[in-house]
Amino acid sequence: MTDKYQFSQVVTVFHNRRPPENEVLLAGYSALIKTYDLQAPLPDILSAISHKHARYQKDGWKMFTPRHAPHDSLYGQLTFALKNEGIDLAVLNALFNRIEAKDIIHIVQQEPTGSYSRRIWFLYEWLQRKKLDLPDAGSGKFIDVVDEKLQYPGLPKISKRHRVKNNLPGVPDFCPTIRKTATLEEFIAMNLGERARTCLGAIHPDLLMRAAAFMLLKDSKASFAIEGETPPQNRAERWGQAIGEAGKNPLSADEFLRLQSIIIADFRFIHFGYRNEGGFVGEHERSTGLPIPDHISARAQDLFLLMDGLIETNQLLKESSIDSILAATVIAFGFVFIHPLEDGNGRLHRYLIHHVLAEKKFSQKNIVFPISAVILEHISEYRETLESYSRPRLQFIQWRPTIKNNIEVLNNTIDLYRYFDATKQAEFLYRCVKETVETTLPEEVSYLKKHDELKDFIKNYIDMPDRLVDLLIRFLNQENRVLSKRARSKEFSSLKENEVATLERKYAEIFKQDAEKG
Repeated sequence: MTDKYQFSQVVTVFHNRRPPENEVLLAGYSALIKTYDLQAPLPDILSAISHKHARYQKDGWKMFTPRHAPHDSLYGQLTFALKNEGIDLAVLNALFNRIEAKDIIHIVQQEPTGSYSRRIWFLYEWLQRKKLDLPDAGSGKFIDVVDEKLQYPGLPKISKRHRVKNNLPGVPDFCPTIRKTATLEEFIAMNLGERARTCLGAIHPDLLMRAAAFMLLKDSKASFAIEGETPPQNRAERWGQAIGEAGKNPLSADEFLRLQSIIIADFRFIHFGYRNEGGFVGEHERSTGLPIPDHISARAQDLFLLMDGLIETNQLLKESSIDSILAATVIAFGFVFIHPLEDGNGRLHRYLIHHVLAEKKFSQKNIVFPISAVILEHISEYRETLESYSRPRLQFIQWRPTIKNNIEVLNNTIDLYRYFDATKQAEFLYRCVKETVETTLPEEVSYLKKHDELKDFIKNYIDMPDRLVDLLIRFLNQENRVLSKRARSKEFSSLKENEVATLERKYAEIFKQDAEKG
């Protein structure tokens, strides 16, 4: 059998992405996408063959020397992709939808014991959910489907038919992947979970309990603030309590509904449960009200498949040795990209970070880091991280506005939400967790210690009830270590000038380091 396509194609630009040289030869996934005109998002890193005799990476391109050029065939390009780029399930499934089953059968018959032919065979049957007219592999060493040098694997399961170990980090209905990068390897080597446990273990239990309660409320308020909301105190506290129980209940459709009922105060105008129509994130055109989407949600008819896949993948990752934060990335960002609810998706997305970290025992029990507060401080980068997924996928979604100025998706889009590269999201989440462990957590504990020290001083210096002491400290915080004229004339009008001066001086003394940082 001879391939009827010419795979080795020279380009000067590819899908508006310019390679670092004037002319390059496409290789691997880029060659397959061009040859078959595949309708799939481009990999973050494209591969090509350089004129130079040195491998290098630049501007989103991985350049290989002429001696690395793949054979000009379907099998040659697939082998190059698996060997050098890892597994891109979105591109592979788009390819398998285009080619005929006999093309894969031919590859396996060419090399029935080959490691790449067996991986391609397994991936075809796994993605297409169909069994090829091939006998089971009779020999050959069992090989990993995911190359651990290139990507992070999941829990391995033996497939005797193909003689492979299926270590994909998910199931056919939901399987994002994460590339192994120097950045992520450095983060993982920091062992942030152990560092957090060491830090918390040195704190007095009473103080730790108060810090935990404070951080829960802070995370809850920050999560609402990211959505542009300022909830009443009782609503923020209720959601904070839910966050504090993250990891206790297994994920299920019913659990998502329970959590949504805590987030949403009034369901009179909001559909309860998984959406029964389209959804998008964006704006409406002022004069017409027509939708201007930044992100288009998964179709309502695909939600049960996708969410069941997400729940099953979460269980798989829970049982695997995959890094906790990588697992949290896959589940939390996968959820928000699917956007299964009419409202509450963002807060549930951030809840899922806590849920997975708790399930994977990232930190000690009953401690929730205020990750949402850190995300809020990096809101622009957070939005860019979300848009890095959403923006490239808009071109593959055909839609029309509905009479309610919502969106109706007209084509099959389920694979956009099943299979994606979550590397950028993982690096962002790791940066947030690192800042939470190294900066936010110690600062919160330090503040409480200083608060207690100042509170003890005030109570020994002036006979004042606790509520007024706390109010006084809060005013000093808000007014940059000085009691405002308004506070002096109202709540604390009974204080003498020398007493105010003493309290301000003591505040400055105790919070000196914070003042110097400011």
